[in-house]
Amino acid sequence: MSTEHQQYSTENQADAIAHYAQRHGLEIVRTYADEGISGLQLDRREALQRLIADATQGRADFEMLLVYDVSRFGRFQDTDESAYYEYLCKKAGIRVEYCAEQFVNDGSMPSSILKMIRRSQAGDYSRDLSIKVFAGQCRLIRMGYRQGGPAGYGLRRMRIDQTGAELGLLERGQHKCLQTDRVILKPGPEDEIETVRRIYHLFVREGRREGEIAAQLNAQGIMTDLGRPWRASTVHQVLTNEKYIGNNVFNRRSFKLKAQRVRNPPEEWIRAEGVFTPIVELQDYRAAQAIIVERSRRFSDEEILDHLKAVHARHGLLSAIVIDETHHGPSSGAIRHRFGSLLRAYALIGYDSGRDYAYIEDNRHLRRMFPTVVEDTLRRIRDLGGKTRRELESGLVVVNEEFSLSLVIARCETTKAGAHRWTIRLETGLLPDISVAVRMAPGNRDILDYYLLPAIDMNVAKLRLAEDNGIGLDAYRFTSLERLFDLTRRIALREVV
Repeated sequence: MSTEHQQYSTENQADAIAHYAQRHGLEIVRTYADEGISGLQLDRREALQRLIADATQGRADFEMLLVYDVSRFGRFQDTDESAYYEYLCKKAGIRVEYCAEQFVNDGSMPSSILKMIRRSQAGDYSRDLSIKVFAGQCRLIRMGYRQGGPAGYGLRRMRIDQTGAELGLLERGQHKCLQTDRVILKPGPEDEIETVRRIYHLFVREGRREGEIAAQLNAQGIMTDLGRPWRASTVHQVLTNEKYIGNNVFNRRSFKLKAQRVRNPPEEWIRAEGVFTPIVELQDYRAAQAIIVERSRRFSDEEILDHLKAVHARHGLLSAIVIDETHHGPSSGAIRHRFGSLLRAYALIGYDSGRDYAYIEDNRHLRRMFPTVVEDTLRRIRDLGGKTRRELESGLVVVNEEFSLSLVIARCETTKAGAHRWTIRLETGLLPDISVAVRMAPGNRDILDYYLLPAIDMNVAKLRLAEDNGIGLDAYRFTSLERLFDLTRRIALREVV
């Protein structure tokens, strides 16, 4: 059962089902009711989900299912879906009867044809209703009325009556109580209005990016309208929403008939201009949009490299921070995505910062190598008859349900004097029983050796290793992992009589 925006609809359905049961000498032992839930999807139909689960898992304590009419299974756009749920009930030995239909659900050809028609009509009803509701929403938008959603930072929702008289502000989560009432947007508190205008000033006049603006607002303790810290995305929303210049825009995204949510092209947007009191100057808004459009357009490789040359000529150096502080042009992230790394882009314009960035490539190689090392180790343990289990939260490996392992890779670093050093960071917070440290050879392409470090002897979070470390540490040093595999090997025991 569900409601269809009709008063007492659920109760009316329950009465009809009760009368049907009484006429046929049936006892109602359980009721499944999805009250006020759309019949377009199964996702939020908790009662229907419980019904299907009870039927398919053998928990149903009834032999017959009474349904008000065919549409109560759902107004699915694919008629086979509602038929499938009825089939699951019948497969579980539960007979399905429709109390308000003019046919008996006896499996005959006329019954099957009528059910198919009624299911199709149920889907058509939703499609027709969707078209009518959308048309009504568009009409109200063009009249300057707000259609759902929070007001946003710096604005408030005002409830008005049919004559336009203001009835009071709506707090977050509140809704108008009468269908004849309408909602418009009004300027919010002065401090919020000032913050919105400052966001535009920082973006347009001072050339700050959204992330920088968010960081500045957070540093000053200014929260969003949801009471959360600012992020680049929330600043971007303020910079791109036309409601701040008084426009009412609708249908930028649509979710019709609970299908896939889509972004609609601007020509499909429904817009009413100048219907709300603006809190941002039109020229500032247009300037912000021009910056965003210019920044988001796809630059050619040549344009990006020319931009980097210009930034270098202006500042005398290049870095992600310097690039991102440049008002026009692609961000450092966009450049990194295009060329694979900033260093590769720098090399293409002949820029050399004088720093040694070899460690970046080493780290990339080690990140790619790590999963292989882990999987090879676990496979070897399993080949020897052991059992392994990865803990999802901690990432630790549990071996034979007896002890836990943590694997880390230690990059080889070369000092200015030419000596080699390794830093091993131990997972002290996770407390693995054994930490397996894979020490890389100079060049960080091959494995040098392994350290099997038991937790009982390790009470530090970080070890700094040299080529030789004395018996206290090198006692745990091995050229292979065979000693670890010996610990995990399963040996069959013979029963001695």
